[in-house]
Amino acid sequence: MIGGVPSVSRRDVVRLLAAGGVATVLPGALAGCGVSDPRPPVKGGRLRVATNNSSTADTLDPAKQAVATDYCRCHMFYNGLTSLDEHSRAQLALAESIESRDATVWTVKLRRDVRFHDGKKLTADDVVYSLRRHADPAVGSKARVFASQFAEIRAMAPDEVRITLIAPNADLPVILGINNFQIIRDGTTDFTTANGTGPFRCKEYTPGVRSVSVRNEDYWRRPPHLGEVELFAIADENARVNALLSGDVDLINAINPRITKQLRRAGLEIFESKSGGFTDLVIRLDQAPGHNPDFVLGMKYLLDRATMRNAIFRDYAMLANDHPIPPTNPYFNPDLPQRPYDLDRARFHFRRAGLLGATVPIVTAPPAEKSDDIAVLMQASARKAGLNLDIRRVPADGYWANHWMKVPVGFGNVNARPTADIIFTQFFKSDAPWNESGWKNERFDRLLLEARADRDEGRRRAIYQEMQRMIHAQSGVGIPLFISTLDAHSPRLKGMRPMPQGGLMGGAFAEHVWLEDA
Repeated sequence: MIGGVPSVSRRDVVRLLAAGGVATVLPGALAGCGVSDPRPPVKGGRLRVATNNSSTADTLDPAKQAVATDYCRCHMFYNGLTSLDEHSRAQLALAESIESRDATVWTVKLRRDVRFHDGKKLTADDVVYSLRRHADPAVGSKARVFASQFAEIRAMAPDEVRITLIAPNADLPVILGINNFQIIRDGTTDFTTANGTGPFRCKEYTPGVRSVSVRNEDYWRRPPHLGEVELFAIADENARVNALLSGDVDLINAINPRITKQLRRAGLEIFESKSGGFTDLVIRLDQAPGHNPDFVLGMKYLLDRATMRNAIFRDYAMLANDHPIPPTNPYFNPDLPQRPYDLDRARFHFRRAGLLGATVPIVTAPPAEKSDDIAVLMQASARKAGLNLDIRRVPADGYWANHWMKVPVGFGNVNARPTADIIFTQFFKSDAPWNESGWKNERFDRLLLEARADRDEGRRRAIYQEMQRMIHAQSGVGIPLFISTLDAHSPRLKGMRPMPQGGLMGGAFAEHVWLEDA
């Protein structure tokens, strides 16, 4: 017996893991074990955490962070001017206030009680340096598309910064809460270690190996409960779960939904983050056969969303409608008819495209979560609709660089974004850095700018709902589901709570959790 319930052997869990992939997605309101902890937090202890991805490209540079392991480390070592709460709203962090009369010129007042880990006091110069460097192509910032909105960033006083935008954007406080905009010390170019203002100090860091973080006793907020956090990756899902079962680690991410019941019976706790993240079908509109709209529409009718939700994700997902705004978002369009699973319509469009009987390659890979399972379902449906889908499975290594956004038909994997503007800007604007299907629409681009400038919520909602219609009808992206993120942890770990930015509390778990028997 483990935890008062019948135990499950490691062999049983590993056998179940072999039957399916891992469900790792991004973000949303959280539900699960451990949300409410009646006992007071315990101070101290060393938490060992294993994530599902790591490489020599791991970074302590906030501008470059792009995967869960980076997010976790940077949340430990740095802060932003704002942070995002459980509703994806901006809350003040290093900023004491952020004000604007026209959504174009913004005044940021800084807290005066913040120091970097090396003892230097936070000043406006640090903020100016941190924000300006995103515009430098040599930095390789993942937030450069947002930094391109900055016309001028100036220090007006030791504790005051003025940010002038090229055009109004009422979402700036939320944008400043994006992980990549965390603040570093003025002039920092060496990221072999971290010198931030965050709740932990960097004791040890080796890219692709591990990091060890220790509590920052001088943290400007309440110091964290944990004494140390050791963070590393175990890419193999069997080995990662095994490490948790054996007690070698306390917390892991990327849990296969097929084994959640077995893990609970083994005395472990599952934490679900209902998410606006998704694995999407990506059809390049600038290549054959995606340049034919009938082919694209036919492929979308092959998405059997209900079966995918039940069979692949074990109901840890919400139905989506081929656009990126989930039902939990205040700008979600409830009047857009749900696209059905319809083989007759699929066949009709494949015939119009001249592709009945044709063979079309479709590329899958582990980083595009469950893409192989989704492709298998689509392959069976396509066969009934008169099209042959040739599934080409490629390795995880190099998928994003060598296949994603390059192959005619493949899959992506997108973490939830806190606002409609952010995800439209990164993935659907004509010049978006991650415009997966190569969709370009001048009217969509104009509407995006209009929505940014409009402070009337009713008008903004109407604009965003029209943009959802356009993506649904015209883009080369099919989004079948919004997928929950599943973490698993030892029952001794307490304090996990809902965060819509993704699993592991959007990477911010270390500041909030504690070990019951520390």
